[in-house]
Amino acid sequence: MSAEAADREAATSSRPCTPPQTSWFEFLLEESLLEKHLRKPCPDPAPVQLIVQFLEQASKPSVNEQNQVQPPPDNKRNRILKLLALKVAAHLKWDLDILEKSLSVPVLNMLLNELLCISKVPPGTKHVDMDLATLPPTTAMAILLYNRWAIRTIVQSSFPVKQAKPGPPQLSVMNQMQQEKELTENILKVLKEQASDSILVLEAALKLNKDLYVHTMRTLDLLAVEPGMVNGETESSTAGLKIRTEEMQCQVCYDLGAAYFQQGSTNSAVYENAREKFFRTKELIAEIGSLSLHCTIDEKRLAGYCQACDVLVPSDSTSQQLTPYSQVHICLRSGNYQDVVKIFIEDNLTFSLPVQFRQSVLRELFQKAQQGNEDLDEICFKVCACNTVRDILEGRAISVQFNQLFLRPNKEKIDFLLEVCSRSINLEKASDSLKGNMAAFLKNVCLGLEDLQYVFMISSHELFITLLKDEERKLLVDQMRKRSPRVNLCIKPVTSFYDIPASASVNIGQLEHQLILSVDPWRIRQILIELHGMTSERQFWTVSNKWEVPSVYSGVILGIKDNLTRDLVYILMAKGLHCSTVKDFSHAKQLFAACLELVTEFSPKLRQVMLNEMLLLDIHTHEAGTGQSGERPPSDLISRVRGYLEMRLPDIPLRQVIAEECVAFMLNWRENEYLTLQVPAFLLQNNPYVKLGQLLAATCKELPGPKESRRTAKDLWEVVVQICSVSSQHKRGNDGRVSLIKQRESTLGIMYRSELLSFIKKLREPLVLTIILSLFVKLHNVREDIVNDITAEHISIWPSSIPNLQSVDFEAVAITVKELVRYALSINPSTHSWLIIQADIYFATNQYSAALHYYLQAGAVCSDFFNKAVPPDVYTDQVIKRMIKCCSLLNCHTQVAILCQFLREIDYKTAFKSLQEQNSHDAMDSYYDYIWDVTILEYLTYLHHKRGETDKRQIAIKAIGQTELNASNPEEVLQLAAQRRKKKFLQAMAKLYF
Repeated sequence: MSAEAADREAATSSRPCTPPQTSWFEFLLEESLLEKHLRKPCPDPAPVQLIVQFLEQASKPSVNEQNQVQPPPDNKRNRILKLLALKVAAHLKWDLDILEKSLSVPVLNMLLNELLCISKVPPGTKHVDMDLATLPPTTAMAILLYNRWAIRTIVQSSFPVKQAKPGPPQLSVMNQMQQEKELTENILKVLKEQASDSILVLEAALKLNKDLYVHTMRTLDLLAVEPGMVNGETESSTAGLKIRTEEMQCQVCYDLGAAYFQQGSTNSAVYENAREKFFRTKELIAEIGSLSLHCTIDEKRLAGYCQACDVLVPSDSTSQQLTPYSQVHICLRSGNYQDVVKIFIEDNLTFSLPVQFRQSVLRELFQKAQQGNEDLDEICFKVCACNTVRDILEGRAISVQFNQLFLRPNKEKIDFLLEVCSRSINLEKASDSLKGNMAAFLKNVCLGLEDLQYVFMISSHELFITLLKDEERKLLVDQMRKRSPRVNLCIKPVTSFYDIPASASVNIGQLEHQLILSVDPWRIRQILIELHGMTSERQFWTVSNKWEVPSVYSGVILGIKDNLTRDLVYILMAKGLHCSTVKDFSHAKQLFAACLELVTEFSPKLRQVMLNEMLLLDIHTHEAGTGQSGERPPSDLISRVRGYLEMRLPDIPLRQVIAEECVAFMLNWRENEYLTLQVPAFLLQNNPYVKLGQLLAATCKELPGPKESRRTAKDLWEVVVQICSVSSQHKRGNDGRVSLIKQRESTLGIMYRSELLSFIKKLREPLVLTIILSLFVKLHNVREDIVNDITAEHISIWPSSIPNLQSVDFEAVAITVKELVRYALSINPSTHSWLIIQADIYFATNQYSAALHYYLQAGAVCSDFFNKAVPPDVYTDQVIKRMIKCCSLLNCHTQVAILCQFLREIDYKTAFKSLQEQNSHDAMDSYYDYIWDVTILEYLTYLHHKRGETDKRQIAIKAIGQTELNASNPEEVLQLAAQRRKKKFLQAMAKLYF
């Protein structure tokens, strides 16, 4: 900058910002201080006020010499005023929320029409007839802004407006307001006539797949100086404020949704379109996230729109995401009243539905029932019961409606009421006040019942026994005795199994129902005593076909002579095993403890059985709890596992799964010393799982040593080969020929292949899983007809051949490899060596897209999504060559050429051959920025020149011309350039194949 220019700049910046005798817009116009004014923290006047002033001055009519009013002249001053108004709007980033809030409809209409004019939109041309995809980005964006504003204004005009309180009447102000009102109505009339066209324009915009640009203060300045040059710059998509496609689509979807929703009042079918647009808006907001600079959506209003659409347009696919309020409306519309009851029961825990809303639903159901729909009587009672339980939980009085509906109770009503009470309170988390309210309600219901059978149903219920204290139950019994001396209620489950008195008689079916549902061992005992008191002919362990006890135990249990004890032991064990299966470990422990206490008195054999089952339960409890976070099990549990493995008690029925779990437990917690050095010899001979565990532990222990010391690995190899071998039998046919029959599950090994697979799927230790995987991969590769080997870690420790190849069932081996990789990745999906194995499997089976997915995933997990260099032991030359072949067979030839650079020695032959292919399914020239080898780029330049492809040749020349690829650069610069292109290319590939 020259000294003279610097002095001029300093003089300008030192001038006062507020001249005493000129209007703001004239001052800003004359002094060109608009940008400085807008950069102030709190500019006065505000930007929107400036827009109004600029446009008002530009639209003032002129008066000619004959005193006739003429339209505003199209002179330089007015054009500059309009330009200044546009620049202020550009400063506000064309945010319609801000502009609509502060500008009247006529002013904003004038502003957007000026934007259309300056953006080269031909006047008089319908926007719906213009192809947005072929227009310059700024022109397309101007059209979108105008049509978005058009439908937003139509929607806004349909809302009721609170009238402002009129001030003192002033004739000039009233005339101005009336003129503005008439002008607004005229504009709205035109907008509504063009509404269908505006919607079509916005729907077409959703199909655009390119970023758009909107004018900024800079581009508007350039337009004022050299309009021809700027239009060229704009058309090349480089000028203006960039609006990403996702941001544009998000705004357009929201505005279209609001328009469709407003139209739905006259055409309910349009609500489906509104719902689609609003849910698409939510998806786009989730995609854009915090990166959005220009997309401003009122998310609370959007949530309200979505909720309203869900109510107005029932959809099964979205029912899981709906609020309870919306679900109730949908159920009422469709007549699905049972689901209303379920929602009300669930709401008794969350209190999310207003009480008034629940009461209005009940009133609506009562009205429908009174109109002759008798089927709703039962629903009315159920909804009323749900509301009553909600009322008593919140401390309100029981409604008159409930008392009326409960005047004639029956078994079904009592059962339902108890179910609602049980599901409406979480005893572990509920406060004392909630428990007290529920207890008082149940006690009052008992006191109001006359039928003793119904009283017993409530008083013997688990919730009643849990909530009422001993003193309260005694007091209740005394009150009931005063009413009827024949009542005999159970006061409390006693502490000894054999001293529990039987309760009052009810029918056997009801007690059996309670027996099926209960998981309280004391309550189960009480029910069985009552049942055996009623009949001695029934075997109550057969009541439910869901009660399953392993066959190795059932023979011993069913041999118990006392019928009550037999039923009790069987049911306690069956329920305990079921609770363990569904991971309800607390109830399982209670049931097993009660069963252990019972059998200890008469059967040492069953006592040991229960100790074994409790050990298995403790293993499962630890693995599902603290074990998942890596916390080691307590030493007591490890000692008990060792004790089980070393147990030599004769005639004790043993379940195979316990031995599996114990050995897997020791391997998972790296108790390799015990398995390799301290296991008794008889265990290795008698327990195949201990033998397998010992070989795995020893192999892991010897792995770091020299290859000669890995004798155990060879032993493990031989054991697995024998398990995977098939036994052959010779059979003579009717024609006298001898045929060979192969038996799939061989009995030659220490266990069946299915048992081995089941055992492996209990392992979680990464090193053990890696060893097993590498063994099976090596076994898979040994076969003679293998074309593509699978790679794995530690594969070199296994023998390279098998004496008798024909004996191995390689088909079963291949299936096992696939299952093991799938299981290993479910344990840890970020282990790159397992991902490479999965990729090799897909490669070997000609599934090239899936193979590329896993090759890329393997590189991503060990390089922070390619932000670091992929280790060379992950992307070996073999892996890169397989990726090249995958891309080649997928006809992605440009990707092939780029990957050829990843090899230790660049494969120019393959790269050049792939680039010669003209039928490529990838992005071709858009990948040229990822090529760092100048030889390949020079070949591309020659190739495009030869084909006459000028545009692509220029792209290749531009890529060569990058200074960081200059051969004279230091080696570090060249390596950095290559690494950066590798990173971007691999990230682009990942987005393509993930």
